[in-house]
Amino acid sequence: QLQLVESGGGLVQPGGSLRLSCAASGFSSDLHAIGWFRQAPGKEREGVSCIPSSSGTMTKYADSVKGRFTISRDNAKNAVYLQMNNLKPEDTGVYYCAASWGFYYCSADEFQYWGQGIRVTVSS
Repeated sequence: QLQLVESGGGLVQPGGSLRLSCAASGFSSDLHAIGWFRQAPGKEREGVSCIPSSSGTMTKYADSVKGRFTISRDNAKNAVYLQMNNLKPEDTGVYYCAASWGFYYCSADEFQYWGQGIRVTVSS
């Protein structure tokens, strides 16, 4: 059974950092594209960053996180990470990781398998 589990969220002050982890089980994450998405209260789920399978090269970031967030994968651990630096209050939301056979836009409707989500709160 394919499963994705997020960890690493929490409360952080503006300017701080967090690293989110997405642990995959039941499948080899290196064969799938993995995306990080977030949803703030009252807003639609948005793509934060997507990384292709290990055979691909097209990593994408939302304009709002470019230069601050970095997505990476560790195939040996079957995991994907999102390093978030210089966090801002507008980064607050529930963060989800998701898996897909591929993506073009890094949009939620391109991803089929989802984790349960983890909350990130950026506040002083």
